[in-house]
Amino acid sequence: MGVSFDHAPKRPEHIENILNGLDRYNPETTMIFQDYVQQQCEEGAYDSYANLALLKLYQFNPNLSRDETVTNILVKALTDLPSPDFSLCLHLLPPHLLVAPAHLTTSTATPAAGDAPLAEAVQKLFVLNTHLSSAQYREFWTTLDSDDLYADLVADVSGFEELIRVRIAGCVGQAVREIDRHVLEEWLNLQGKEFDRFVSEVCEWAIDGDVIKVPLNKENEAKGTVIRENVKFDQFSKMVHRAYERPA
Repeated sequence: MGVSFDHAPKRPEHIENILNGLDRYNPETTMIFQDYVQQQCEEGAYDSYANLALLKLYQFNPNLSRDETVTNILVKALTDLPSPDFSLCLHLLPPHLLVAPAHLTTSTATPAAGDAPLAEAVQKLFVLNTHLSSAQYREFWTTLDSDDLYADLVADVSGFEELIRVRIAGCVGQAVREIDRHVLEEWLNLQGKEFDRFVSEVCEWAIDGDVIKVPLNKENEAKGTVIRENVKFDQFSKMVHRAYERPA
């Protein structure tokens, strides 16, 4: 049985009480939720349900919205690949933040560096999410390293790159049994000893020369599908009989 959407194992009791009561719609809880987002960024925890509740409060009370907190929520959503959390967050943002600037109208375009308002920050993170959700991992790292503003956007989330690598590895492990070392190095943006350590210690995969071997699991196991139709003879005979019946 899957884990429920509103479950978070490290959620504090006072946050749990707010989410399960009417106070989740009380503007006075905004500061509590904002502090909790910061706590998630520092400790590596993630609580999608609480973050969406805060974005809903911002939706009802735009004057209470903080750009930095919105950005951190989106960045944390990126680290939960391949869940749809990032898209859920976008649907709670004001429409004017979702309109792509002219320089972002093509999939390969990247906004210019510099002091960007929240709208541009959202668009930059949207580009990263597009790469991740499309399994364009090499392009994700290239884009992330292409502009100092990207580094500023993800700076508050402790261990952001490591979290992304773990998620990418999880997706790879569900899809393949073997993968070329050079390809995986590009996807994880790691080389040499750092790559070896991550693959062997974090992923617990085997390195066999230029091939990385992924252990068998229920997702990457090849299974044949046998389709059987159980049609009884009397049912078949009725069908043949009706074919020869004369229309009334």
